[in-house]
Amino acid sequence: MTPDWVADLQQARIVAVLRSPDLTQGFAMAETAIARGLRWLEVTWTSDRPAELLSQLRDKYPDCCWGAGSLLSLTDLEEAIAAGAQFGVSPILSLPLLERAQARDLPFLPGALTPTEIMTAHAAGAAVVKLFPASSAGGPAYVRSLQQPLNHPKLFACGGIHPDAVQSYLDAGAIAVGLGSQLFAKT
Repeated sequence: MTPDWVADLQQARIVAVLRSPDLTQGFAMAETAIARGLRWLEVTWTSDRPAELLSQLRDKYPDCCWGAGSLLSLTDLEEAIAAGAQFGVSPILSLPLLERAQARDLPFLPGALTPTEIMTAHAAGAAVVKLFPASSAGGPAYVRSLQQPLNHPKLFACGGIHPDAVQSYLDAGAIAVGLGSQLFAKT
C-alpha cells in the first residue's frame, strides 16, 4: 500500500467485492476480476474462511491491493490484519474499529449512510467513507446531493451497484465504487 492510498483508490475507480461461499469460488471470483483489469479487491468477512482466502489470494496475486470487508468487530479487524489485509472496510460506522485501524496504520473505510454519519467518520479521521447501501439510498443522485453541503466528502459507493452505473457514481462525486454480486453474477 502506498502512502497516498486515497489517490491510488481514486485511480483504481472500482473495487471488486468478493463474497464467496467457498474457497474455490473465491479464487474464481478473484481471477475474473483480475482478468477484467481490476487490481483492488476486497474479501468480505461474510465469505467462507475469509482469512484463509485473503492470505492465499494475496500470496498468489501480490501486485493487487487486498482488503478485508464487512468488518464488524475488533476481532474481525485483527484477523484481517493477520491475514495480510492492506485496507479494511466496514458497512457500519464504528469508532472503535476506525481507531484501532488507525493505530495499526491500516487504511480503513467505515460505512455511513447519513450526512451525520459521514461527517462523524471524517471528523474521526476517516480519509474515505463507504457510502452504504448506495443504490437503495438514491444512487448517483444521493451521492451528488451530498457533495456541496458536506464540502465534497471522499465517498466509496457500495451496495447493489450495477457495472453500467459505475460512471454515473463517479460523475456524481464518488471517488470509487465497489462492485460485488452484479460483477460476479455469472461466476
